[in-house]
Amino acid sequence: MIKILMSMCLLFASTLLCATEAIPWDSLSEHEQQVLKPLQDKWDGLPAEKQQRLQKGVARWDTLSPEERAKAKQRFQSWQQKSDEEKAVLRERFLRFQAMPPEQRQEIRNLYQWYQNQPVERRNAIREQWQQLNVEQRQNIIKFMRELTPEERAKLKEKWQGMSPEERQNVRERIRNATPEQRQHMRERLRNRLNNR
Repeated sequence: MIKILMSMCLLFASTLLCATEAIPWDSLSEHEQQVLKPLQDKWDGLPAEKQQRLQKGVARWDTLSPEERAKAKQRFQSWQQKSDEEKAVLRERFLRFQAMPPEQRQEIRNLYQWYQNQPVERRNAIREQWQQLNVEQRQNIIKFMRELTPEERAKLKEKWQGMSPEERQNVRERIRNATPEQRQHMRERLRNRLNNR
């Protein structure tokens, strides 16, 4: 029995060691070396985990269509042009996104997809309105929306879409200029209205 347990422990330990073992440059396929050529001089100095991620990335790259590759290249170039501060902010947002419950992440993906499907003029108008808000106003809107349940958000979206542009602007102004206590009162009134429909 002890021999079996020891064997299992050794097997498990060797699996862990192999999982983090460095990948020698010469062990990469010719294709992998070609794709990873810009990193050849640095390869031996990279952590084993990064080497493995890069090798998996080559395999993933090979499955992409030409359009997907073009988009990936564009995203990579955009990333390279960002400052260290911008990259840190984006990493933080990514970690926060990953920490969200799956339903909330899906809701964000759906909202992003909705935004992408809007005409360019509409997207520009939405972006401009958002950029005109100061940080506190943006945070208040985000907090307000986060505190609603998914059902309340769906009902609110339906009600919002039924409003005229003037009515929407009035609502925006009221929320933007409200104190925290007034926003809490608005939230309660909204919940009561939505739940009584």
